[in-house]
Amino acid sequence: MSRDILVAGETLIDWVPERSGPLEDVAGFERRPGGAPANVAVALARLGEPPLFWTRVGADPFGRYLERTLADHEIPDRFVERDPAAKTTLAFVTHDEGGEREFTFYRDGTADTRLEPGRIDDATLSDWEWVHAGGVTLSSGSAREATLDLLERAAAADCTVSFDPNLRSELWPDEETFATVVGEALAHVDICLATGPELAALGYDGDSPTALARAAVERGPVHTAVVTRGAAGAVAVASADAPWGEAAVEHPGFAVETVDTTGAGDAFVAGAIAALRDGDDLEAAITVANAVGARATTAAGGMTALPTRAEVAALLEAE
Repeated sequence: MSRDILVAGETLIDWVPERSGPLEDVAGFERRPGGAPANVAVALARLGEPPLFWTRVGADPFGRYLERTLADHEIPDRFVERDPAAKTTLAFVTHDEGGEREFTFYRDGTADTRLEPGRIDDATLSDWEWVHAGGVTLSSGSAREATLDLLERAAAADCTVSFDPNLRSELWPDEETFATVVGEALAHVDICLATGPELAALGYDGDSPTALARAAVERGPVHTAVVTRGAAGAVAVASADAPWGEAAVEHPGFAVETVDTTGAGDAFVAGAIAALRDGDDLEAAITVANAVGARATTAAGGMTALPTRAEVAALLEAE
């Protein structure tokens, strides 16, 4: 088997509002597949690099819908688990007039909190080049231990490990717990892709995105830190230990007509992974990642707005 990408984490239903405004004022919603790692997996597939995806959904209509959606995007079902004793997570999305969103989760004891350690064995990990996970599954349930276990063993198997803290404050008892648990995860991570506020919540000091990224790299073992800045693009810092060499780069993003930012950060992550695996240097990879993320904001929904490689190439050519 060729060494490839394994993505791990939650798959859920995003309920997208019919209009912007507070949740209590919205009367109608549309069901959309979501979950940050699921979006990353599907985004990679849309870019022509379908990964294996380890996730867990409920044995309910929503779970069956998500299983079908993943299959439709050519995600293999090898590690897509169905939990007979739990429901599928739901998240209600609210938007402001600029398309920025907040989430309200229904996730107490749901299937994605019940991932179990050891489901991905060492022999499987030895065949993998890259493992990516996010912070939501660290927030509760057996999924916390399962995610930490996967990251530790992936690092031991010499996989490249990337991680998105994906702070959702509603899911954590306090910021200190978030910093402690995610700090355990970062002990096994090569590449951290985060927002500035997330890095600050993790205890890194810096008065700019670049300074925060540099602080993350200097503390280690992370060798590359990428800080996303929404419509303003992203910055990245890599140490001499990074395969692409020591660097500090930035890209201002792409001017597009934004409809919905849901999933844009996940699209960015997928773009960065795909570009770095293709052998791009850090500056080129951040440019590609920004193009993937920007293109994903031009339609509503998370997975439904993810671009193809051709659509990303068209945006890059128009820059």
